[in-house]
Amino acid sequence: MQIKVYNQSAEAVKDLELSDKAYGLKPNNELLHQAVVAQRANQRQVLAHTKDRSEVAGSGKKPWKQKGTGRARVGSRRSPIWIGGGVTFGPTKDRNFKLKINQKMKQKAMFMALSDKVLTGTMLVLDELKADSFKTKKFSTLLGAFETKILKNDRRDILVINETKDEKVYFSLRNLSGVKVINLENINLLDLLTHKNLLLTEQAVKILEQRIANS
Repeated sequence: MQIKVYNQSAEAVKDLELSDKAYGLKPNNELLHQAVVAQRANQRQVLAHTKDRSEVAGSGKKPWKQKGTGRARVGSRRSPIWIGGGVTFGPTKDRNFKLKINQKMKQKAMFMALSDKVLTGTMLVLDELKADSFKTKKFSTLLGAFETKILKNDRRDILVINETKDEKVYFSLRNLSGVKVINLENINLLDLLTHKNLLLTEQAVKILEQRIANS
């Protein structure tokens, strides 16, 4: 399997041989669903929290004596049945939404998403992605050239992956609408599935191939 490698002018410069083991996988909807659910669950933050009787403000002193007053017995002002008391069975920060998924399953799902990008022609490979200075306009022109000549999109929706963290590339691209830029260490299934097009460097493609070859 081959894919074209482009320069920053959106001109094809050579062909790159892709490994079928990495970029020729058939989709497995059950595995993809499981991996997506696990990633979303592990990213979930527990925000809602109600205070129980041990956390609310108030004295622990018994309001009145146990017997002889004619009133119901009460042990604390922080009782859930009192106004200002603790909450019974409310949501707490102790809830755990984490889901475990085998590392090999997670990796295979990611390469299924990459394989689909190759099959549908929405994965573009650059010979390199570098910037001499912080120039958003330069990268806007670069992406525009790819969209005009190759992708022909109605709306910009591109995930850019560089093999290493490059601040000039990151800060030049991050303000562009419809563009998300990450480095290879942060590649994940959700980003691959939620962005229509993928732009990555030739070196990133080779590193990903090596990753699945060593697994």
